[in-house]
Amino acid sequence: MIPAEFYAAVSRLLASEFFYLKTIPMTIGFIGLGRVGRALAVKSVQAGNRVILSNSRGPDSLTSYVAELGPLACAGTVAEAAQAEVVFLAVRWADISSALQGLPSWNNRIVVDTNNPILSDGTFVDLGEKTSSELVATQLPGARVVKAFNSLFAAWIEDEPVQPAGKRVVFVSGDDVEAKHTVKELIAAMGFAPIDLGGLVEGGRLQQAGQPLAALNLLLTN
Repeated sequence: MIPAEFYAAVSRLLASEFFYLKTIPMTIGFIGLGRVGRALAVKSVQAGNRVILSNSRGPDSLTSYVAELGPLACAGTVAEAAQAEVVFLAVRWADISSALQGLPSWNNRIVVDTNNPILSDGTFVDLGEKTSSELVATQLPGARVVKAFNSLFAAWIEDEPVQPAGKRVVFVSGDDVEAKHTVKELIAAMGFAPIDLGGLVEGGRLQQAGQPLAALNLLLTN
């Protein structure tokens, strides 16, 4: 059953500017370039944003992919990508700690957590009473963490967000209102319909894998 919070969030979206928003160029960093990271990098560039791409193998491994994305894309180290205005964290759950190791304080920059607590063999990680983003946030000192895109399969992110029946919904959760505003602007500029579920704990729990709003391919009509 879809929670009542979802319907309230839809009403807020339709009354806001985000449903009609156009591109707002920014510089976006990517830590991790698996299927989700690549899909979001493509959508970011299509929306007119600059992207700094990074992975565990170093910038030289990304030369051909940067060329595919064009002049708005460049490759960098993880530390360089982490200096962007907004950073997408798109590595596998088991790789989060190693990907973030050695990075300095985030100094209030925004990190979009796209992860779910799932191992490569499909096993769900038992987090007890914690949500995945609560645990990720402990590894991002000084960051404003926003949860987004984790409830969608990679194929849905790769697909055109604007369909004949409406715009594909992306759930968003976070405690910092300004950070969520910025992320919702980016999501809307990509063509998706951002739905604000509230804080990182309560909203993040609803959209986490295995929870009521996970793996829903929803379209929002005008």
